[in-house]
Amino acid sequence: MTQPSAARDDTRTTVHLVRHGEVHNPNKLLYGRMPGYHLSSRGRSMAARTAQFFAGRDVTYLAASPLERAQETAQPIAAVTGLAVHTRGDIIEAGNTFEGLRTKGVRTQLANPIRWRHMTNPLLPSWGEPYEEILTRMRGAVLDAAAQAAGHEAVMVSHQLPIVMVQRFVQGKPLAHVSRECDLASVTSLVLDGDDVVDWAYATPAQEI
Repeated sequence: MTQPSAARDDTRTTVHLVRHGEVHNPNKLLYGRMPGYHLSSRGRSMAARTAQFFAGRDVTYLAASPLERAQETAQPIAAVTGLAVHTRGDIIEAGNTFEGLRTKGVRTQLANPIRWRHMTNPLLPSWGEPYEEILTRMRGAVLDAAAQAAGHEAVMVSHQLPIVMVQRFVQGKPLAHVSRECDLASVTSLVLDGDDVVDWAYATPAQEI
């Protein structure tokens, strides 16, 4: 997958990257890849609303990260499209050293000096899976999904940071960042012509929930 370039005459394929809905997380932990984190009731409503975004579309391939919140977000899409959900480990959440800790608010564990050794290089980042590695696996997944749905549309339910890495790549931006545009249950749509992303769009079908 390369950055946007001039379009060719080949048949185009669209790959939609969906972020999962809201998660039930009363302890406000960074749950990362930890098992047992399911959608909240609001998250299930988000997933149902986003599924309607794909009603009547030419979706022929559906996949999701193995984590519960992604699988649960994919289920309404499966019902709308009539497709089975393929589980893909290459679109899983990014690995993070701070998994299981509070990282926001007055009780954040990031203020604890014992954690500071993991915060030496925010450009990598030093506290988790390197941005380049996340992008590499996501690029491979996008190309494979495009091949699976050649000439049609594919949907993959993933997580915020992996999707943001793809967004920044197709925009030609550095992978290191401060802010992100990837809301819960949002849809980032990539239009591929061969291996090239020739256009992309961002939508928030569940924004009002």
